[in-house]
Formats: sequence, structure tokens, C-alpha cells
Amino acid sequence: MRFIATADWQLGMTARFLDGQARPRFLQARLDAVRRIGELAGDRGAQFVVVCGDVFESNQLDRAIISRAFEVLRGFPVPVHLLPGNHDPLDAASLYDSATFAARTPEAVRVLREPGVCEVAPGVQLVAAPWFSKRPGQDLVARACAGLEPTPAGTIRIVAGHGAVSSLDPDAADPAAIDDAALRGLLDAGIAHVAVLGDRHSTTQVDPRIWYPGTPEVTDRAETDPGNVLVIDVDPATGDVTVEPVRVGRWAFTVVEQTLNAAEDVAALERRLAAIGAKERTAVWLRLSGTLTMADNARLERLLEEDRELFARLDLWERYRDLAVLPDGHDFADLHLGGFADQAVDELAGMAGAAAESDTDAESAQGALRLLYRLAGAAGGRS
Repeated sequence: MRFIATADWQLGMTARFLDGQARPRFLQARLDAVRRIGELAGDRGAQFVVVCGDVFESNQLDRAIISRAFEVLRGFPVPVHLLPGNHDPLDAASLYDSATFAARTPEAVRVLREPGVCEVAPGVQLVAAPWFSKRPGQDLVARACAGLEPTPAGTIRIVAGHGAVSSLDPDAADPAAIDDAALRGLLDAGIAHVAVLGDRHSTTQVDPRIWYPGTPEVTDRAETDPGNVLVIDVDPATGDVTVEPVRVGRWAFTVVEQTLNAAEDVAALERRLAAIGAKERTAVWLRLSGTLTMADNARLERLLEEDRELFARLDLWERYRDLAVLPDGHDFADLHLGGFADQAVDELAGMAGAAAESDTDAESAQGALRLLYRLAGAAGGRS
């Protein structure tokens, strides 16, 4: 028996970190990834798809987002089971109870509203653990599995949950954390064959039988392996489980680190950025360090201005920026500023190099020197 496990679609996410034309492209890409999940289900002969929480970004969405999602899901060749998560819980404002949802739900789409066992195909059961609020205060997977007897012979049972497992939860005291040691014990006891969980956006194996599919399209630069779904096979005779991650995402969020101390370093960064493919679907955060002259920094700024037109996003990651820009003996020599301007440059240069005394003053002085250099025409006249 084969099925596809996915999670954290977060349809309708705002993507405020993207500007201009990139944002609508990214929002469409999330729907396109869902469409590819349906195509994959048909190509690989899956019996159904289960979405383990956070199908939607929130319960407060424009109905057009729901309608567009349903238009995609209507094309799925197999049933789709939606588990409410912490972003879209079954609370008083749940979109799953909205008139739009009720009126337009495709026939093949089922919301897993009740905790516990439900049959999704002949001889196949899901143990669903839906969220009813953003702060449930308990292990919902343990609650859904409580009191279950071992899986009947000839039946396949799958746990579908959402939330952080205790071994990976940074909040050790979180009462909603899923006790993965206890879950492993349930699997060992034959209560279920495999568990799939949502909430963690990177594809993650907790145990050979406990997996996070991750988000099908990247949502954050901290994710290590997003963009996948899981094709899972369970042998009904032996209970053996085989899990295959399959990539459906097309976007990439990338952090590029580079130390810049000379013109050749700027050239090396230029080559690195040029080598990145599908720039229109790639957001890049730069972590730059080092010390550049005014002329070399002007080259860097020209590079970034030109490449910003190509990438979905290209920006300095200010939190990790440690790049100083200081004039050398040649930067202002050919400008022939004279008089007060020369004196001002000397004073700013002294302040710019005094980071040990005042980081704020040094940064302001460096900014003033960069502006003066560009206004004086050196940025356009030097190569």
C-alpha cells in the first residue's frame, strides 16, 4: 500500500520578505507545488494523500485563496485528507467551518476533524490528531492513540499528527510536544505501522517509522531540506515501511557567506552569484565580512544593484554584516576636492577607522564616505 505524506502547505502566506513581482510568483509557486503533489500521486500509484497540518496559513484568509486551492485539489486523482494544525486549528473561527469552505470543497477532500481512528481506504486506517486551538496544552498524538489496541491483521494503520517532537523541541517544558519515545513504543507494540508529522519544515527522519515530510515549498532561510513530500510504502504482509523523499519544490532560499578584503574577493562573489541558477526563484541573503576600499565597495554596490533585478531577493543580512569600508590613499586622490572637502574626508576617515571607540559613529562615518565617493563621481569613473 502506497500513499503520499505532506504537510505545512501554508497556502496564503504573505511572504512580506519579497517585493514587487517576486511575491505573487512565490505565492503561485506554493499552489504549483501542491499541483505537482497530485501529479506525483497519479504517477506513483498512491492510494491517497494526507496533509499533516497547516494546510492554510491562518483561519483568516481571503476566500479567493481557498477557491484557488480547491481548484488545484479538484484535479487530484486520489482522495486528499487534511489535518488541521496550529496555523489552521478547528477553533471558533476555523476556516474549515466557513461557508466558502463548505460550499466549494471538492468531493475527494476530507477534513480529519475527530481525534482517533478513521478508515481512509479498505484495510487502511489513519489515526488523526487534529488541533482545536493554537495552544492545546497536551500531546495530541498521545491523546489520539490512547486506548488503541494493536492493528488488526491485514490492516495498515498510519498516525497523522502535527507538532514538535520532544527530542527536537527547543522548549523542553512544552506540554504540547509529541513524546517521540512513547510514539516509538506504540509503533513497536504494533499500534500503528508508521507516523507522519507536520510542523517541522525541513524533511526529517526522527525514526525509520517517524517522519516529517517538511513543507513542499521553502518558507524560511533556516530550513535545511524543504521542498519535499514523502512517498511511503507499507507492506501489508510484513508491516515493513519504506520512505522515499521526493522533491516537488522549485524555489530556494540561500545564505551566501563571503569575506571581502580586495577587488578579487568582490569578483569571486560575482562569480558565485552568477553560478546560481533560476535566479527568479531564488532569494539570497548575504553574510559579508572584511574591509574594502571605497573603490572596491563601489564595485560591490554596482554588482548588488544589477543582480537585484535578477533574483527574487538579494540583500545584505544586516544581523551578520561585518563589512567595513575604509578609504585608502587612492580613493579620493583623483577627486581634487581641495580645501574644506579634503579636511572633511580626513576627519571622516579617522572616524571610520575608530570602530573600537564607537561602532555607531564609525558606521555613520563609513556611510558618509561611501555617499561622498559616489556623489563625486568616482563610483562611475573607476573600474
